[in-house]
Amino acid sequence: MSDTSVTPQLTRPLLLLMATAIAATAANLYYNQPLLPEIGETFNVNDGAVGLIPSATQLGYAAAILFISPLGDVMNRRNLISYLSVLLTLSLMAVFFAPDIGVLVAAFFAVGLGANITQQLLPIGASLASPATKGATMGTLMTGLTIGILLSRTASGSIAEYFGWRSVFLVAAILAAVFGLLLRAYLPDNKPKVTLSYPALIASMFGLLSKHRLLRESALTGALWFAAFNALWATLAIHVTDAPFDYTVQQAGLFGLVGMSGIVGAKLAGRYVDRFGPTRIITVSLCSVLASFVVLAVWSDSLAGLIIGVILLDLGVFGAQIPNQVRVFAIDANAQSRMNAVYMLAYYIGASLGSAVGVKIMSVAGWHGLALFGMGLAALALAYHLARQHGNGAAT
Repeated sequence: MSDTSVTPQLTRPLLLLMATAIAATAANLYYNQPLLPEIGETFNVNDGAVGLIPSATQLGYAAAILFISPLGDVMNRRNLISYLSVLLTLSLMAVFFAPDIGVLVAAFFAVGLGANITQQLLPIGASLASPATKGATMGTLMTGLTIGILLSRTASGSIAEYFGWRSVFLVAAILAAVFGLLLRAYLPDNKPKVTLSYPALIASMFGLLSKHRLLRESALTGALWFAAFNALWATLAIHVTDAPFDYTVQQAGLFGLVGMSGIVGAKLAGRYVDRFGPTRIITVSLCSVLASFVVLAVWSDSLAGLIIGVILLDLGVFGAQIPNQVRVFAIDANAQSRMNAVYMLAYYIGASLGSAVGVKIMSVAGWHGLALFGMGLAALALAYHLARQHGNGAAT
């Protein structure tokens, strides 16, 4: 890890705590994906109803990005994170005790709201780091986010295999409470720099979207590739627990280890984005996403094909994420929190729609239909990116 102990407030232990908390919090958005078949059996519902679960979680996260993330500009972030920790803990307990599918879906929506902790910790890290270490700091925090997303499926599949799917969310609730207490104890206070009223704060986000073309382009391409990513991960467990694989939930969750290739993609993108520019890195990454769905379509019943497809997908998605955020943060230094909120809102709306539509397509057209859906999203993102890239350097 790079030395980021350049200010009294941002020490290595604090940075490690923040990165670990981000990993543990982000994981809550994805724990349910390999568990969908078991959840469907518990409540005796079809794939369409089960598809509401990952969709509700992502919609909750998107709603929080729109209505909660901007509050970090006008109130003490440490206090805000404490409130969100309480909400996340209680929501996970509601998942654990859920008596029916309706309560479960509502509880997962609330989990998505509480997981906004991640979007509060990222700007805290950026504000505490010195200009010379800002890139290294954000790289460390984003690595935590990547690890949380990728290992969540393996962890949930393994726990569920031995203790049942509900136990996953009891463990998650305990972790949420522990990290909430640690962050409350060790995060420094911050003085808000913005004095806008809440309605004006929210309205200003739409003004930024209207004003900056590059923000619109980054948001749309990010939404498209993340929709494809979530369509795959929301349906992969359904695919591999059926013939010809007939894997267990634990075995399905192990595909999360394959997805660890996303960490490599993120590190490579972070290393080379300054040298080659965001546009080129995003182009290469989107080609990887597109290639992944070609492989998944052609070799759908091959374990090697699935592994190669997942590796290409995660390399591409996480390789594109960092340069896309780099160019978003560079648009306006005085509105970075709201810029990030607009971008991440589009990102997770795409995730929610990708999960829901992906599960529906899987139930109607099978795995090949799902692969074609992902291929179409990736191709659209790449075509739009290439069509607009020449204007991005000059206009925002």
